[in-house]
Amino acid sequence: MPVTPDVPRVPRGLKGVVVTETALGDVRGAEGFYHYRQYSAVELARSRTFEDVWHLMLLGTLPDAAGRAAFAARVAPLRRLPRDIRDALPAIARSGALSGPLAGLRTALSLLGAAAGFRPLYDIDAERRLADALAASAAVPTLLTALYRLGQGREPVEPRDDLPFAANYLYMLTGEEPDPVRARAIERYLISTVDHGFNASTFTGRVIASTGADLAACLVGAVGALSGPLHGGAPSRALDTLDAIGTPDRIDPWIRERVLAGDRIMGFGHPVYRTEDPRSRMLQEIARDFGGPLVDFALQVEARVEAILAELKPGRELHTNVEFYAGVVMELCGLPREMFTPTFACARVVGWSANILEQAEDSKIIRPAARYVGPVPPQPVPAV
Repeated sequence: MPVTPDVPRVPRGLKGVVVTETALGDVRGAEGFYHYRQYSAVELARSRTFEDVWHLMLLGTLPDAAGRAAFAARVAPLRRLPRDIRDALPAIARSGALSGPLAGLRTALSLLGAAAGFRPLYDIDAERRLADALAASAAVPTLLTALYRLGQGREPVEPRDDLPFAANYLYMLTGEEPDPVRARAIERYLISTVDHGFNASTFTGRVIASTGADLAACLVGAVGALSGPLHGGAPSRALDTLDAIGTPDRIDPWIRERVLAGDRIMGFGHPVYRTEDPRSRMLQEIARDFGGPLVDFALQVEARVEAILAELKPGRELHTNVEFYAGVVMELCGLPREMFTPTFACARVVGWSANILEQAEDSKIIRPAARYVGPVPPQPVPAV
């Protein structure tokens, strides 16, 4: 088969290929560890607020108490949408009735960028880029909850400046003052999913940023990548696995059938981790604190998947990933399943923004090559 000469061979999907340098964090798959800048992401989720981590990713430092209060006061007003955006949301929600809030977010982000006057990253300074990133990150939860409620035939709930990020998100989603335990559980989940190396959506956002496009364009591309079921579209599918199994007596036959058929078991396995996913371990702890039949069943399924895999495919490591217990935790906190992946996006927009700002400091466009493997050119053009 003919190939393009002088093009180096790389693994499919660019697996393991280093494409840039970053100071934002890394994933060490063999160790089951990942970090934001120099701090363990799991430890941040256990001990810090979402605003703290947002400050860390975009401004580069963990704030003290005074810095946290100042940052919260800076971003809280940015949650409110311009009137033109609010007026357009019902039409966006109607158009996306079948596809849901995440699809609507692509349109809403484009509109937000245009209405807010986002200019190409290439043409603006670091201060303006940061301002755009903060505005977009603050607005995404408001956009998503408004689109969801409008899709349910309900009016959007205006954000509250007095509530922290996660509690305000739940308030806008439900219209009710959130239970502090559930708000903290969701906050820990959000912190744990802010960033995760050069995943597909982060890389997509950085590729677009390398062209000098505006920040909204970068985020729209990242949202598109996140929406895929092999990336961010999996938390509700992991719960679908539990629903499909149904009862404890069906666990073994259901799993054996899938493993022997070579089918993917949603909520298990990760392309980077070769040991337990640290995010899953932390979310399992949160789920155990809630307790109840769903948690007991999830723990049984996890144990049997690992045991049956060890029996049928010895030597192959397969553990729960972040989606498995994320779905359990969000279900226990009362989030509708169609909002699982949008909730993921509320956190990841901060990580995307940090990566976009970092990429904007490098004016080199990302322009890889493809290896041509079609018929040998040039072929004569057939006559009609």
